[in-house]
Amino acid sequence: MYLSGKKILLGVCSGIAAYKSAYLVRLLLKENAEVKVVMTPDAQHFVGALTFSALSKNPVATEFYNKHDGTWNNHVELGLWGDVFLIAPATANTIAKMASGICDNILLATYLSAKCPVIICPAMDLDMWKHASTISNIEKLNQYGNKMIEPGTGELASGLVGTGRMAEPEEIIQYFKNYFPQSSPQNFSGKKVLITAGPTYEKIDPVRFIGNYSSGKMGFALAEEFYEQGADVTVVHGPVQIDVSKYKNIKTIAVESADEMYNACSALIDNQNIFIAAAAVSDFSPEEISAEKLKKENTPDGLIIKLKHNKDVLAEMSKRKTKDQLMIGFALETNNAVENAKKKLKTKNLDMIVLNSLQDDGAGFQHDTNKITLLDKNNNTRIFELKSKREAARDIVNYIYTFSHA
Repeated sequence: MYLSGKKILLGVCSGIAAYKSAYLVRLLLKENAEVKVVMTPDAQHFVGALTFSALSKNPVATEFYNKHDGTWNNHVELGLWGDVFLIAPATANTIAKMASGICDNILLATYLSAKCPVIICPAMDLDMWKHASTISNIEKLNQYGNKMIEPGTGELASGLVGTGRMAEPEEIIQYFKNYFPQSSPQNFSGKKVLITAGPTYEKIDPVRFIGNYSSGKMGFALAEEFYEQGADVTVVHGPVQIDVSKYKNIKTIAVESADEMYNACSALIDNQNIFIAAAAVSDFSPEEISAEKLKKENTPDGLIIKLKHNKDVLAEMSKRKTKDQLMIGFALETNNAVENAKKKLKTKNLDMIVLNSLQDDGAGFQHDTNKITLLDKNNNTRIFELKSKREAARDIVNYIYTFSHA
């Protein structure tokens, strides 16, 4: 496990994003980290201390002392215990107090006592984040040597859309993996891996398209895992709602249509050791694309769009497969899942196929989790339980390594 034995002291402030921190504790423990939690008193209005105690398997500090028996929560010992003090969510109020040295709750007392690095995950509304006082306080904390995981952009609790969302738990885990020295196996050192990810959009007119619900999360999770195991990774991706700029060590090529994805992969495939087609490529596209927006008043009887078949990116790449290459496909099925996946495995000359079924809760498009079944050309089948897409990616990559060395 990447964080095995690391001691993570988690500070939880009073914000709606506290619910993410509960999930974060689970992910940290899955990575074999030790976790202790300290909370501001008001944070318990969002998620109870009992929840964090049950998840972390450690007592949770919410006050300086227990009012019933006088037991003292030693903030100095807490500050000395952790390898890292992570404050997530860090509200505007707590950030202001940290910057000013105010110490009116146990979380702040622990912060002022901490000898370990402090990492802040801000979470607040758009205008609070942009306020001059918050900007000034963040600058002070940076000057003090604290580190920060930038908030994300999206829909906020207020209903506004903008910057202020606490970083997702998976992003924080990835930050820690980069922060701590890694000893991950370099199983794919020197290997080149090409991955497709996300949807493709097929234009109808300048403002409309045919597409699908693929998020690209699975493809990028695979890219991260391959990179961590030493591979030289390239991702050809369709229009995804993912900040690809954070994947600084992975080559990314943005495309829109199935034809563009085919052309990008075709230019690269001959120099790759492994090709993984995780993208949901549109099977069809309009035979004609209107140069102008189609108007309702010009189509009183409705609109008929004639579709043509797109090139099958995976099948076309497989035709060029060499004896030293591995070809892996994905199958998303709604019925006869295993039978259809086996057929695809054979007809497209694949080494392995990753099966998702839309009948499985938590699997498929738009989810952060996935439930996969792996089938290979040697008639082996392995079924995995529902996991985060990052964990599922690790299972797939490790299986590929085992398969290639059988």
